[in-house]
Amino acid sequence: MAAPGAEQRCFPLPRLRLSKLLGAPPPPPKVTLGVGLEPAPQRGGRSAGSGPSTSGSAACPRLAMLLARALRAAAALRPALPPRRPLSSLPPRALLPPPPLARSLWQRSDGGGWRGALLRPRRGSAGGVSCGCGGLHTEGDKAFAQFLTDEIKEERKIQKHKALPKVSGGWELEVHGTEARLVRKVAGEKITVTFNINNSIPPAVDDEAPEEQKPDEQEEPDITSTPNFVVEVIKDDTKQTLVLDCHYPEDEVGHEGEEESDIFTIREVSFQPTGESDWKDTNYTLNTDSLDWALYDHLMDFLADRGVDNTFADELIELSTALEHQEYIKFLEDLKSFVKCQ
Repeated sequence: MAAPGAEQRCFPLPRLRLSKLLGAPPPPPKVTLGVGLEPAPQRGGRSAGSGPSTSGSAACPRLAMLLARALRAAAALRPALPPRRPLSSLPPRALLPPPPLARSLWQRSDGGGWRGALLRPRRGSAGGVSCGCGGLHTEGDKAFAQFLTDEIKEERKIQKHKALPKVSGGWELEVHGTEARLVRKVAGEKITVTFNINNSIPPAVDDEAPEEQKPDEQEEPDITSTPNFVVEVIKDDTKQTLVLDCHYPEDEVGHEGEEESDIFTIREVSFQPTGESDWKDTNYTLNTDSLDWALYDHLMDFLADRGVDNTFADELIELSTALEHQEYIKFLEDLKSFVKCQ
């Protein structure tokens, strides 16, 4: 501690580098003190720090305090930067490892990829049955397959025709899936009848049963297929084909004993180019709803003379029903194999 009356000196503060405080290379901002903070000059041209003075000695601690405040304020305003990595520690670009190749989920779906293991059902999982095919199998699938097995057995029991029945009159049958074609040649003419069994079963109608008949004694009605069919008449010396679109009216099917009633009707009549599979919509089409009855009767006689009559229509229903039942059983077998993954 200095003795009373001794002269007090203000030693200069060591210069602080703001870069050391902030950890960044830029120099610290220049701090300018206000006019009021500088010591007033002494009379005679001497400054406050040039000689012993009481006011100069008192301003040194205040100047240090203001400088420290300014440094702290500048450090608070500048965001902290991460420490820089020395350039000497970075490897050359040529020595860096290459980036991994990007592969999509679809490319990773092979046997060794993680996607296949993710989608593959776990062995022994709850409710799952594994057959080694990699597909999903549940207890519901097992019950479904058993139901289909029983259904196929019952359908085979009630199947009337193991083979497709023939149509009388010399008609040759050609079957392509659900589509069938009957062909007949008579005296320079070729008659072709084409039909498809899809959507050929009319909707079931619940008739009121007699009161004295018990529900258990009611017999289930036989399912019959009544498809629309197209008759094409082709003459050898013409380039046109007469096309007649026929169908079975719902109120006429199943009524027996009415010999004069026709069980099928002609709906439309048109001419189409011979040998072309795609018919032209620009050709005129005659609708029989507004046709004269005499002209309609002649068209029906025209078909009857070529073997398309009520007898043919009955046999066509029997053939279509047998074909539909055969395709239905085949569909059940395919569905069972699909569910069981065989």
